Amino acid sequence: MNKILFLCTGNYYRSRFAEHLFNHLASKQELNWQADSRGLALERGINNIGAISQDAVAELQIRGVNVPDNDRSPQQAVNQDFRMADLIIALDKEEHKPLISERFPQWTDTVEYWLIHDTHITLPTMALSQLNHNLVQLIERLL
Repeated sequence: MNKILFLCTGNYYRSRFAEHLFNHLASKQELNWQADSRGLALERGINNIGAISQDAVAELQIRGVNVPDNDRSPQQAVNQDFRMADLIIALDKEEHKPLISERFPQWTDTVEYWLIHDTHITLPTMALSQLNHNLVQLIERLL
């Protein structure tokens, strides 16, 4: 099984949405890929309540993906996560490349960077719609 790692800042909103939706889509396509997600700076998520953003949960439900009530809490990225992944995608180049360069410099140039902004820049419905689009294209690329 190939492994993809989605990265965002707090592992609460974008990366969790990507993880759940990718796994749902990959399963439907019978792809030999499994997604996981981590945060690059969990300490910045001081206002995060619960295990996963309710905006992410609502958008996942619209797409037929149910998130378990006992879904895991956000997890901080560590070097082992990078080593275990066949593909690493950071969800906002402007926000995440500096964090990766600072905290995981050896991985900076191996990460694929997308441009899905956080809620302080883009409304959740717009950001997650763009993320959905990127994930569908990724699935097509991996077929």
